[in-house]
Amino acid sequence: MTLVGGWILPVAWATLGLTIVLCGVRAQRSPRALRIGIGAVSLLWVVFGAGANLLMLADGTTYTGFADGSPIDVVQHTWESLVVPHHHAFIGLLVVGEALAGALVLVRGRVREVTLLALVAFNLTLIVFGWGFAVWALPVSSGLLLLYRAERLRNLRRLPSAGASSARHRAPRSRVPSP
Repeated sequence: MTLVGGWILPVAWATLGLTIVLCGVRAQRSPRALRIGIGAVSLLWVVFGAGANLLMLADGTTYTGFADGSPIDVVQHTWESLVVPHHHAFIGLLVVGEALAGALVLVRGRVREVTLLALVAFNLTLIVFGWGFAVWALPVSSGLLLLYRAERLRNLRRLPSAGASSARHRAPRSRVPSP
């Protein structure tokens, strides 16, 4: 399988993957690192995920051989017998999913949290295509989890704590004088 852009695509993936990991490490203490990390996630999935796969579909790439490194025979067989003959449909769905994930990760709050966890699951499933994918999936999934943790803690800090009282949440005062 030939990649669009030759060496540019792997370099972009490696650069953005490293950015996600490094920003994930710093994101809990640095709002700037969280913003940069989230931006890298979005750029990776929209431009270098969905965009690259769309270009490969347009130039006729069939994705044959993608699963050849898998140690699981059923993965290799299913990929070649199901995905490759219908690659326009399956890779088209992948493009939509990657673009959607890249856009949704920009939405703060619960949407971002769920999107980050979905991207972790997506990356970890890549390992079934061969151990070489673990070199990518494990560090990037770790970075995504760290970004998730920072976002989750940030969102929890914004919620009013259970014991805190505010004028809006306080029970009305009784007008009956106490003895």
